[in-house]
Amino acid sequence: MLFNELFEDYSNALRPVEDTDKVLNVTLQITLSQIKDMDERNQILSAYLWIRQSWYDAYLRWDKDKYDGLDSIRIPSNLVWRPDIVLYNKADDDFSEPVNTNVVLRYDGKITWDAPAITKSSCVVDVSYFPFDSQQCNLTFGSWTYNGNQVDLINSLDSGDLSDFIEDVEWEIHGMPAVKNVITYGCCSEPYPDVTFTLILKRKSSFYIFNLLLPCILISFLAPLGFYLPADSGEKVSLGVTVLLALTVFQLMVAEIMPPSENVPLIGKYYIATMTMITASTALTIIIMNLHHCGSEAKPVPQWAKVVILDYMSKIFFVYDVGENCTSPKREKEEECRLEGDDGSPRRHKEVRSPLSTRNDDCDLKEKLSGNWNKSYGVHGENVNCCSCYKMLIKNIEYIANCVRDHKANRAKGIEWKKVAKVMDRFFMWIFFIMVFFMSVLIIGKAA
Repeated sequence: MLFNELFEDYSNALRPVEDTDKVLNVTLQITLSQIKDMDERNQILSAYLWIRQSWYDAYLRWDKDKYDGLDSIRIPSNLVWRPDIVLYNKADDDFSEPVNTNVVLRYDGKITWDAPAITKSSCVVDVSYFPFDSQQCNLTFGSWTYNGNQVDLINSLDSGDLSDFIEDVEWEIHGMPAVKNVITYGCCSEPYPDVTFTLILKRKSSFYIFNLLLPCILISFLAPLGFYLPADSGEKVSLGVTVLLALTVFQLMVAEIMPPSENVPLIGKYYIATMTMITASTALTIIIMNLHHCGSEAKPVPQWAKVVILDYMSKIFFVYDVGENCTSPKREKEEECRLEGDDGSPRRHKEVRSPLSTRNDDCDLKEKLSGNWNKSYGVHGENVNCCSCYKMLIKNIEYIANCVRDHKANRAKGIEWKKVAKVMDRFFMWIFFIMVFFMSVLIIGKAA
């Protein structure tokens, strides 16, 4: 009987006010239940909301004492007038009608309409600090046809209701403040009120740290080890190229999920910096390998390089020749002890003679040989033909000695260039290790 009396002459097409000049107040409350998806590439936020709207209908009132104290009824929402509150920044192709849930109608004319909705709203995503970024997405609700002189929006709370929020695996909710705005658009002179809920999101970066960041850090630490590989292994350049290709794959993975904007994400900057460093290390490796393979045709090591690199830097980075180490002075003493016999007398050993002393000995040898020849055969003061044979023999011996001397000099030159290359390898290895370490600390420090 109450239902029939209320809706006998009721029309849901007209605004339910007794005076058409009177403003109808609509109270809006948003409850966030779940974040379904955040599409950074398309900049769309999908959320599951409970939208509560309440207003007073001047034509749907009754005296509850006449109806056995009945103070409220629940009826289909399509039977009463409903405000056309829509999401202004909607990014969904589906413009379907709101869900026709029941409304609660009280005896004083207050109507409360709770309707669930899955919304897709546009959200400007700033990925500058990805994966340690925070986002702010706005949900703007307002009447589509009624201006502020007809329907006024009032937010029941200062923020959205988060008491029933289901914890999200990727995002943390840090608040949902609500602000009422009154805007006058260019098309119309009347004001249009709206309520904007700002969803403050903080990304949980653990997934991206363990799947994108830590593998990159570990791979980048392999790049300086390319300087530690022996030059004759043939794998120094291959290691740098392999690491570079691995980082390129991670860079492409990040590019697939990021929007095509001018703001390069933080992890993307780290990838680019690491790739640049690995490219530089590969180029330096090629240059150092050229130094290593300098042969006898190369110029001698410059004097400044001998002083700076071979004397000082080799000691700093603990680079020694074959059989030489940091305890070489002790070994020299052991060698001196070895050269002495059991009775303390020095053992006989070959002395290294200078070319001048060798020539003098050669002259003495010729004189002795010629003297012995003359004494044996009774020839005095005459030149003997066999003396020319000794001269030729001495000349050949001198030629062989010069060849051996040149070979040793060329070999020593090559050994010096190899040591220069080895010292430079150690130097750049530690330089790049320090660079990778500080870059990793910097990127991880952003997570704190």
